[in-house]
Amino acid sequence: MFQLNAPEKQEVVANCDHLAKLKFSKALPYAFTEHGAIQAANVLASPQAIEVGVYVVRAFVHLRELVVTNKELALRLDELENKTDLMSFKQETFEHNNRVQLKQIIDTLRELMAPPPAAPKRPIGFVTPDDPSAKPKAAKKTR
Repeated sequence: MFQLNAPEKQEVVANCDHLAKLKFSKALPYAFTEHGAIQAANVLASPQAIEVGVYVVRAFVHLRELVVTNKELALRLDELENKTDLMSFKQETFEHNNRVQLKQIIDTLRELMAPPPAAPKRPIGFVTPDDPSAKPKAAKKTR
């Protein structure tokens, strides 16, 4: 048997309608553990105490099953969340890679679409390779 603290008392009052009178009580109630309930039923040894003891034990067994089920559910939810995060990360990486590749394709297409650079024209006349004026000059247009 153990004594409840104030938040536990509020939770018990909120969840158990038949304990509504405890709401305004200043005293903190006591509660039995599973083993304490069995011992109390054994000490009392009346048919009603035995019936209540069996009921309490069944309630504790059911509670334990719920806790195990909730733990499994919590683990599965954690696994699902981790998988979702991993998929999201993979998706972001995939999208980033696609954007980079698409940008490379666009840049390559723009380079291909650009007009080729004008080829240098050969100078007219006799030019020696050592002559500084051997640089090709743009041809003059005549009309």
